[in-house]
Amino acid sequence: MTAFTRAFHGKHLHHNPVRRLAAVGVVAAGALMLSACGSDSDGASGMSGMDHGGSKSSATATATAAAKAGDVDEADVTFAQMMIPHHEQAVAMAELADGRASDAEIKGLAAKIEKAQDPEIKTMTGWLKSWGKPTATGDTPGMDMGSDGMMSDKDMKELKAMQGKEFDKMFAQMMIDHHDGAIAMAKTEQKSGQNADAKKMAAAIVTGQSAEVKQLQSILDRL
Repeated sequence: MTAFTRAFHGKHLHHNPVRRLAAVGVVAAGALMLSACGSDSDGASGMSGMDHGGSKSSATATATAAAKAGDVDEADVTFAQMMIPHHEQAVAMAELADGRASDAEIKGLAAKIEKAQDPEIKTMTGWLKSWGKPTATGDTPGMDMGSDGMMSDKDMKELKAMQGKEFDKMFAQMMIDHHDGAIAMAKTEQKSGQNADAKKMAAAIVTGQSAEVKQLQSILDRL
């Protein structure tokens, strides 16, 4: 083949529009396939990312809600620390009614107080343990709850020495004072506390013991 022929054939092949179009088509098709694969991959990745993000947001919201429900502040701790010995004294007073009280209503109310407050003592003790707090206040400053209605050792000895109607009268008056103190403490917890369980118990104490105060006053009025 002459140099001219080689040049002619090379030029002809280089400028052949059919071959050029075919080559362009192959390249374009390849590019489209790569683009489609990339889009599918990106889409799957994006969806995966969205799902993961949604799960994380849901988990965070759940954890936040749980933390909020379990929130504890100083008011909650002090409420439990002070209410435990308060309840313990009420139970001790109620136990004295056995063999001393003569009024049937006093006997019934004493049994009711013992039955209600003993489980609450156990519940509050469990709270403090789970919160990592001592059951006694010690020298830690507490809330300003005012008078807590606690009886002195002298008061308890005097009540223990009473019998019959005299016991009934003294028991009723002492328990009214004692309940008033518990109600004041519970109202402070309702106002200042954060823990849902402690606030719920405080509300129950206010309702239950307010009703018992009215009952005790009615008993006193007829004795």
